Amino acid sequence: MALKYKRILLKLSGEALAGDQKFGLDYDTVYRICASVKKCVELGAEIAIVVGGGNFWRGRSSGQMDRTRADHMGMLATVINALALADALEAQKVDVRVQTAIAMQQIAEPYIRNRAVRHLEKGRVVIFGCGTGNPFFSTDTAAVLRAAEIDADAILLAKNIDGVYSADPKKDPSAVKYDTITYDDVLAQHLQVMDSTATSLSMDNKIPVVLFALKDPENILRVVMGEKIGTIVKEEP
Repeated sequence: MALKYKRILLKLSGEALAGDQKFGLDYDTVYRICASVKKCVELGAEIAIVVGGGNFWRGRSSGQMDRTRADHMGMLATVINALALADALEAQKVDVRVQTAIAMQQIAEPYIRNRAVRHLEKGRVVIFGCGTGNPFFSTDTAAVLRAAEIDADAILLAKNIDGVYSADPKKDPSAVKYDTITYDDVLAQHLQVMDSTATSLSMDNKIPVVLFALKDPENILRVVMGEKIGTIVKEEP
């Protein structure tokens, strides 16, 4: 079977790993997500993953705390999630490496771009932790940055909504779902795909973004195979 995308950057939110409990880790959910990733790897896809930390901590909603310190705490939360994903993948006999933007050699490799690409070429899944390693940058921005660095064919944005809508479908029943939309339209209409920094970075580097629902983890495989689900954000509609 032909793959639509050979090398992909999969962005998973921290909340996606929490399942219905909304906080912490739901191992069954993590296992199902990793089972779908395994199928993609078996078909020959090269997969890198950036994971958020919102199931444990959110820097930008930390109240009175210093934002830089709060963001550093958020980066540590992403490492917990990265290790959980690595464990679930290894349990399914998938070769995996965790790389972090902040050095913590005892538990993960430091992020080295050439080493990450080499892992991908050898069929290993690479999980990137700690976001960009800098405060004030979201893990969505980290996903686009890593995708550009490893020369990914696409960014797969696994969310709790099944595509990009003209308005919030929960609040506006007349909201229309887009099959494709341009980066410019996303920015101009302030659509909640990614934050504006991440959207601008993907636009500048011409990396298509596919936003889809993670409720069924098999959707990861469907997108890689080229099935038309979710919304594709790209240069031309």
